[in-house]
Amino acid sequence: MSHLLGLARAARLIGVSRAALQQRIKDGNLHAFDGMITTEELLKAYPDLTLEDSGVFERTLKIKEEAFGRRVRERSLPPKEVLAERVFEQSRELGDVKLHLQRYHALVTGLQSEVRDLMERSGPSAREALRHLDGWVEGELRRVLGETEEPDSLALMDDMLRVMSAHVTLRPSQHDFLVEGADSILEAGLKAGLALNYGCSTGNCGLCKARVISGQVMKIRHFDYVFTEAERQQGYTLMCCHSPVDDVTLETLEAGSAQDIPTQQITARVKAVQALDADMRLLHLQTPRSSRLRFLAGQSLTLGLAGAGTAEFVIASCPCDDRNLQFHVERGQGGAFGKMVFDGLRVGDSVSLYGPWGDYLLDDESQRALLFIAFGRGFGPVKSMVEHALAREASERIDLAWAAAPGGHYMVNQCRYWADALDNFRYRSYELLAPDRPAMDRFAARIAEDYPDFANHAVYLAGPSDYLTVARESLAEAGLPPQRMHAIAC
Repeated sequence: MSHLLGLARAARLIGVSRAALQQRIKDGNLHAFDGMITTEELLKAYPDLTLEDSGVFERTLKIKEEAFGRRVRERSLPPKEVLAERVFEQSRELGDVKLHLQRYHALVTGLQSEVRDLMERSGPSAREALRHLDGWVEGELRRVLGETEEPDSLALMDDMLRVMSAHVTLRPSQHDFLVEGADSILEAGLKAGLALNYGCSTGNCGLCKARVISGQVMKIRHFDYVFTEAERQQGYTLMCCHSPVDDVTLETLEAGSAQDIPTQQITARVKAVQALDADMRLLHLQTPRSSRLRFLAGQSLTLGLAGAGTAEFVIASCPCDDRNLQFHVERGQGGAFGKMVFDGLRVGDSVSLYGPWGDYLLDDESQRALLFIAFGRGFGPVKSMVEHALAREASERIDLAWAAAPGGHYMVNQCRYWADALDNFRYRSYELLAPDRPAMDRFAARIAEDYPDFANHAVYLAGPSDYLTVARESLAEAGLPPQRMHAIAC
């Protein structure tokens, strides 16, 4: 009997991205029913799939740690209380299935007994028909009991995955994700690249409350927020302090645009200042646990330092890690603040954050291939958006073109690592000295040659404003529709 799976769980079982499954559905090579896929259809689409190569048991956290700035290794097992509850729920479900199977078995064997009694009292022609019926019933009983067919390997894998993780579906967006390890629902949703509504993330403010439509959740952390009687009766829960026991459907709000993200003011501390090359520094700030920054990939912040004023920088890290904020600061950028990053900022110093700003955002609902074009330090915002796209599994293909002066590709190893680790990621580097029209026309011609279908991509440009002005004109003349270009100056 075939087994129905959601897209997130199906992708995890067979070790591909959700975008890859969506593309197969779009091409007509895989059939879906109301967002669900049968194990039979999956096995037809991936006939060589085995338990060993499915990716379920051989997942690595390295790509997440390096690409998304993970600072603490995630545990693969949920807390023992959640694990015990999940095992109990599966045991109860198995008990119900066994009970029904026993009842159906008794029903069928009783039917066989009645048929054989009729055979003894019937004439030759009726006896032959009843003998045929008896044989058919016997064969069907064996089939139901699994005596004549192999078990559904994907269903077995799904049963194991349900112990390790739970599937969450959000309404009204219909976004879905898996909750793994010791994560709360909120943490898992952020890691999946969703712009959920939340505030303190410690159970005090209540902004992350969601209504449980179906399924069961369990409290994994203490919280001080007090639900009203109406909220309790309607089944509200705090996503930051609960984890799902089984597959859960929640009703909650998500940010759909920059206008949905509130302006925040936070004091963070310097976690590290790292030289990326002679003229580029990585500034790593960490917010308090109870005051994380809610932002969207591609947005910027105003940073302030006592005695050095303020400066605005685009965030170079993924929203999925909302405590650890990274910025790429180039020598000469940001006035007195930028000079302090090179000459005086120390680990532990306090930096004020104000924002976020900007609407240079990735269209999460678009299934177009993505082409990111970075000029020099424009790699910072591009890095944030690439990491967000990887978390969202929003596109079947991601291309990165980085144009810089010779030696200016200051994180080339990160780009090569993405390209080596991810099947759907491609990286190309280009040398570009000055933002003059002849040089940019040559660059645009190279882009059109290297990406012959680039007019069908969603293209995101980032870099100093003088580069972007010329680049938009040259790319448009090379055949890229202006409405497909999104740009941010940094």
